[in-house]
Amino acid sequence: MLPIIGFSSLGCPDATLEQALDLAEKFGLATIELRALGGSLDLPAYLQTTYGTPQLLADRLRGCSVHIVALDTSLRIIGGAKNARDECLRLVPWAEALGVQRLRVFDGGKSLDRSELTEAKATLAWWQQLRRDRGWRVDLMVETHDSLLTAAAVQRLLEEAPGTDILWDTHHTWKRGKEDPVVTWGAIAPHVCHIHVKDSVSRPSANGSFTYVLPGEGEFPMASLMIALREGEFAGPVCLEWKKLWHPYLGELEQALAAANERAWWNPLAPA
Repeated sequence: MLPIIGFSSLGCPDATLEQALDLAEKFGLATIELRALGGSLDLPAYLQTTYGTPQLLADRLRGCSVHIVALDTSLRIIGGAKNARDECLRLVPWAEALGVQRLRVFDGGKSLDRSELTEAKATLAWWQQLRRDRGWRVDLMVETHDSLLTAAAVQRLLEEAPGTDILWDTHHTWKRGKEDPVVTWGAIAPHVCHIHVKDSVSRPSANGSFTYVLPGEGEFPMASLMIALREGEFAGPVCLEWKKLWHPYLGELEQALAAANERAWWNPLAPA
């Protein structure tokens, strides 16, 4: 059993949806997640302007070989603004029509103290009540982005909100949380439904203490992670989050996908 390989449209933020889907198909990838399209982070507005209604888009994509696995929102479960909740809800009809399983939300927060955990629990309860009342199939997944930087932090959230699905940003827990991804995986595996990967070197850039590089050129222990995922029979999405929108020094997503394929980054056990 192997993970489903894909990428986030954060890496091609100016592309149309059709261009993003074509890029995935070119590299033999089964899935993409949507964060930015057509130069906009306002996915609900972009989709409505471009396609009119969720059903019209669903009809247009019928038979497409690449599956849209997630729609990424800006909502934080700790410190989330009302307009971010509204944006999240505006994406629900599109997710339902397209059969998208998850809406990405951020963790938010800093310390995960009692007040932050209480707020996180309340936000997730707000969503789950709406989901039950309206019969939605789509659910949230919480990204390890701000305060969920270690396995212990993830476990603290899960104690407050059991059953929460986790989008594990492996680079965040590795670089910022200082954890070996194999160790983190061993601690949180049952709760992970989606994974982000990227590569970097320990050289400061304008955006932080490290610099993102092409897959396989950096220090991220991708081979050991992918072996652990295979051994753990993880069959969910593993998506390259090529953060070109936030880090302009990065090259084109197509270049990153080519490097990943050439270096067997996705499949370290493949024959040379």
